[in-house]
Amino acid sequence: MVGSTRRPRYLAERRGLLATLLISPAVLFTALLVGVPLGLAIYLSFTDATAGSLSGKWVGLGNYRSALHDQIFRDAIWHTVIFTVISQAVVIVCAGLLAHALVRSFRGRWALRFLILLPWAAPVALTSIGFLWFYDPQASIFNWFLVHLHLVDKTQLPNWLGTPRAAMSSIITVQAWRILPFATVIFLAGVSSIPQEVDDAAAMDGATGLRKFWYVSLPLQLPIAIVAVLFGIVFTATDMIVPYILTNGGPFNSTQVLTTWAFQTGINAGNIGEGAAIALFMLPLLALVTVGMLFFARRAEVT
Repeated sequence: MVGSTRRPRYLAERRGLLATLLISPAVLFTALLVGVPLGLAIYLSFTDATAGSLSGKWVGLGNYRSALHDQIFRDAIWHTVIFTVISQAVVIVCAGLLAHALVRSFRGRWALRFLILLPWAAPVALTSIGFLWFYDPQASIFNWFLVHLHLVDKTQLPNWLGTPRAAMSSIITVQAWRILPFATVIFLAGVSSIPQEVDDAAAMDGATGLRKFWYVSLPLQLPIAIVAVLFGIVFTATDMIVPYILTNGGPFNSTQVLTTWAFQTGINAGNIGEGAAIALFMLPLLALVTVGMLFFARRAEVT
């Protein structure tokens, strides 16, 4: 009898079994929250389902072939790459500079950290609408500064969201501004984790300034920097709020990304099956990027 009562208690105290019991609710919740919608989207992408129905006639790869033959879709792939790569390049450079500045002790540092975090804490839809006012052709605060700095004439004000290049630059700027606080916090954690002994040893070896950053700080921050880039790529490539609110894919589909085109095709146009196929085109690409970056992060951590 004593042995039979000790056996369940012993099993519950085993590290592997206890870890499984503790993590299983989170795994189940994630499977229901992500797995079920993903499975439904995969099923719908092989059907001709339309608005108002979650079923349709099986068409196989027809939706994918139709999307590949669509010029707007092919342009949306390229726009998504540009939107993601350029915005993340800006974020990484600015986050690295901000983190190295904020790690130093100076008056008002905590207030500055709070202000930098505000874009991440504020609702993205609200901030995007605010940027709509900033980019307004007639009442743009950016145009006001350009005019008063005598950089442009009042009769030739830039139309930030009305021309293809300016519109793409505008949504990239807003997306970088939005992701910057998250990357800065991650970089700041990486910089703060570097032991003081490393800095002292680098100073004794004569490594200062840029040389110290390139040969000492950057290699130590590389694993956490890769994680920041990975999250930024996923957040940006799967986000539709900024381009949808600011340009809605315009002008002339010049800022159409995969997420906005999938929404317009599947929801606005009612072709749910084709919209699901367009959205799923990102899945294997993001999975490949994720695996590759985690592999490089592992290599950097080991070396």
